[in-house]
Amino acid sequence: MTLMDQVRDRATAGEATSRRRGWHAAIAPVVVLVVLAWLPYVSVPLPGVLPGLINSPGSMQLLALCLVFGGIALSYDLLFGRTGLLSFGHALFVAAGSYTAALALARPGGGLAGAIGLAVVVGVVLPLLVGAVALRVTGIAFAMVTLAFAQAGSIIVLRNPGGATGGEEGLPLNRDGLPDLLVGVVNAPYRYWLALIYLALCWGVVAWLVRSRVGHVWAAARENPERVAVLGLSVYRAQLLAVLVGGLFGTLGGVAHLLVVGGATPHLTTSELTLGLLVMVVLGGAGSRWGAVLGGVLYTYLDNRLLELASSDLVDGLPGVLRVPLSEPTFVLGALFVAVVFFAPGGLVGLARRRSRRKPA
Repeated sequence: MTLMDQVRDRATAGEATSRRRGWHAAIAPVVVLVVLAWLPYVSVPLPGVLPGLINSPGSMQLLALCLVFGGIALSYDLLFGRTGLLSFGHALFVAAGSYTAALALARPGGGLAGAIGLAVVVGVVLPLLVGAVALRVTGIAFAMVTLAFAQAGSIIVLRNPGGATGGEEGLPLNRDGLPDLLVGVVNAPYRYWLALIYLALCWGVVAWLVRSRVGHVWAAARENPERVAVLGLSVYRAQLLAVLVGGLFGTLGGVAHLLVVGGATPHLTTSELTLGLLVMVVLGGAGSRWGAVLGGVLYTYLDNRLLELASSDLVDGLPGVLRVPLSEPTFVLGALFVAVVFFAPGGLVGLARRRSRRKPA
């Protein structure tokens, strides 16, 4: 075999591998979506993993919450992972969606369609306002400006002007304007499917944008914004679009969160939520759709399940050196985060990719 034949064979093998990877990348989300959509029909217990059968109301509630935060983490990754914008104000968009929909449903004659429509308007106007101001600066200054906006929103909610937001008590969901399928414990699977639809919508739009021309501009601006500007492209407009799309899906995530948990809570307005989103993205793998979703789902699952573990008899019977840290979910999550950053800088998805590359062909 000549050298040219060897080169041709390697090129052909490389093209076949690329086609195979492309096929896997296209079919994998569909398979996962079908499996997740089928879970409400699965009556199988998972002791220690879920609080009852897979399709029990408690399990459906937990899984729905995980899916919602998977989508919200994906919306945050659009800023942090795709464009390199470190925002400390993403909680503002999530809270705006939750409280806007709750207030709209509380009005006499308010319906779900009107509440979602109003939330979409807020989800467009608010990110444009925040982005137009914050993007005038870069780096840490951008993060501080977004934090200032979020803190202002948190103060408004907690001060409860006119008794509208409920203050520290939050705002309960008025279910009179909701479809019957979204009301009641027995309808938990429908709220789960709603959360799944939200996540699928986030995934589809982000996948399309990343592959589009603007997605390439985002990637280039993240690496070298000066070079993008030299090429005659507007870094400001590209980043503003990222803030707009990320903020809009964060707002819709707030609406989904409201419907799943049954109320708007002031916790959504705190910087703690944005820091949690940052941990989710880094934990799963920044700049990766799978990473953001995996990080959001895993973090939310552990945050909820560790609370139950902390008060269980299993932890109470452990020696003090183990009982004290395990009774603090924040400590466990923090230790997990440090371990991932140290041993897998690319997140869990990056670790999985490295392991797959090491396998012999």
